[in-house]
Amino acid sequence: MFFFSKKQKLIQTSIFKGAVDWHSHILPDVDDGIPCMDDALEVLSYYEELGIKEIWLTPHIMEEMPNTTDELRKRFGELKEKYNGSIHLHLAAENMIDNLFEERFEKNDFLPIGNEGNHLLVEASYYQPPMDLYGTLRRISEKGYYPILAHPERYRYMDDKDYDYLKAMKVKLQMNVMSLAGGYGKAAQEKAEYLLSKGYYNFYGTDIHNLNHFKEAINEKALKKETVELLQGIPNFIS
Repeated sequence: MFFFSKKQKLIQTSIFKGAVDWHSHILPDVDDGIPCMDDALEVLSYYEELGIKEIWLTPHIMEEMPNTTDELRKRFGELKEKYNGSIHLHLAAENMIDNLFEERFEKNDFLPIGNEGNHLLVEASYYQPPMDLYGTLRRISEKGYYPILAHPERYRYMDDKDYDYLKAMKVKLQMNVMSLAGGYGKAAQEKAEYLLSKGYYNFYGTDIHNLNHFKEAINEKALKKETVELLQGIPNFIS
């Protein structure tokens, strides 16, 4: 006799109820995410239906999208003026570790994440590590920030030893929920399941770029019951 793990569609789980989304591209017309204000307000309305209580808006800052701190704050102010819903909105950024990051690092020109302003959300290339990745993460810590590595399950060059080392360095890890549902392929899904089983994740987020794609995914993709239980065990708060 074969026993199959019961699965739940993402929309049927309670993982969004009362949740904090630590990674999103909802701030309109600043990167490859939501393109305009009306679309951003539609996303926020849908997130209200899901029960999400807080969102960190984390637009890209990278050489290809060199958003300035002042520009992002201005756009954030415009969004807050238009939005009158119940979700608490916060502004931060997803910082690509590249040459522009080094320039901003020297000036301490960052939009940190977390209410205390002492965490920094960073990402790297999916295909090859930046030069001296671990050294950069150490320098972030030495500057007084706790580094949070975005979606580590998606980095093709990382394996178990890398993740163990990151945790030993006290780097915090943020998971994309869609990784667990196979949204980025089998390899990312397996890594996400492994990291979740090890208790290595500190936060999760949607990493939403497109509302229609997000709706389609959470209505079609499913998670195993035991995966949902582990996901609900992620603290998902800054400490």
